[in-house]
Amino acid sequence: MKIVVAEKLSDAALALLREDASFSVITAEQMSNGLAAHLADADALIVRSAVQVDAALLEHAFKLRVIGRAGVGVDNIDTAAATAKGIVVMNTPGANAAAVAELTIALMLALTRQLPRANASLHAGKWEKKSLEGGELRGKTLGILGLGRIGQEVARRARAFGMELVAYDPFISPVVARENGARMVALEEFWPAADYITLHVGLSAQTEGLINATTLALMKPGARVINCARGELIVDADLAEAIRSGKIAGAALDVFEFEPKVSPELLALKNVVVTPHIGSASLETRTKMALVAADNVIALFEGRRPPTLINPEVLAGQTATSS
Repeated sequence: MKIVVAEKLSDAALALLREDASFSVITAEQMSNGLAAHLADADALIVRSAVQVDAALLEHAFKLRVIGRAGVGVDNIDTAAATAKGIVVMNTPGANAAAVAELTIALMLALTRQLPRANASLHAGKWEKKSLEGGELRGKTLGILGLGRIGQEVARRARAFGMELVAYDPFISPVVARENGARMVALEEFWPAADYITLHVGLSAQTEGLINATTLALMKPGARVINCARGELIVDADLAEAIRSGKIAGAALDVFEFEPKVSPELLALKNVVVTPHIGSASLETRTKMALVAADNVIALFEGRRPPTLINPEVLAGQTATSS
């Protein structure tokens, strides 16, 4: 079996793949003649987020059975094209939950205590203590939009800061919310209830542009928005205008609508904290995602059902054909 690892993967994951002598593992460093050439006889492809696995690239894949994504989102993979060619697509949800939750809390603190401004000021040789008065998370209400793996990790950490929690997630039961210290509410109640709103939903037709002029107007005056999920959930221009007007007190963003481009309107605002999509960028998380991706590929070739299938209908079709 030929496994093409098109992007840098942890040494632990590569070692796991190489434990099986029947696997020939080709890494990005070994692909001097390009990815497309190596896909011609590849059985598996493992990527992170940089490689675009589109329909044109998949035209070079004649025997590919599986694409493993070491990460959660599969925006860089044309799942429909893969499905049409009978290629299974798998990701690694949950592996990044702790890292993203920790960054969410870090961004909330940075925004509330004006940490970027304080750091820049002191580096510039200034002592501007009086102008850097901040607030506290304690006693504030955090609205968690999406109470899946990451949302639940955020809830546990926010409770430790003494925050009240409300949540909206039509796919999670109120029982799960209560177990995580959150009160599940309807969407119309969610917007005006929170001092902070943090987004932890996937990108879909229903969620794209969910934070817009209309929903921002429904939020509590002085609310703050945190996004470590998908940039397209927010209409950047609308958020910038809401902050300029004073309706929204600030935002902390790890992802952006037109990433990697960041709206100049947002960058011009002093009460906006930005980071370059580093939610899962911890050594522990990158290693875990790589190991899960490798194990998913191994499971498929060993006849075990991988737990994280994006297009399970392909696997069902393969099973039906083989039987």
